Amino acid sequence: QVRLVESGGGLVQPGGSLRLSCAASGITFNIRTMDWYRQAPGKERELVAQITSSGSTVYLDSVKGRFTISRDDAKNMAYLQMNVLKPEDTAIYYCHVTRGRDYWGQGTQVTVSS
Repeated sequence: QVRLVESGGGLVQPGGSLRLSCAASGITFNIRTMDWYRQAPGKERELVAQITSSGSTVYLDSVKGRFTISRDDAKNMAYLQMNVLKPEDTAIYYCHVTRGRDYWGQGTQVTVSS
């Protein structure tokens, strides 16, 4: 059974940083592309960052240069380092993987506010 568990969200002031973690189980982690999505109130879920099994990355234009996705295959973990956070980054952040179908974590709330 595939399971994804996010952690690391919270309340941070504009300009601050957070590091999100995603713990994966039930999959052969090192061959999977891992994604971080986010969904703000009243908006559709959007892809924030993606990392392939070979380490290639893709980022949403609005987070380029501020966010960094990484992975630790030995620990079955994916991470999203978020720097210079802005109020518009406020959302629930979800870890995602595909294995035959889409799997999602429960999400972690990120709130950027003064």
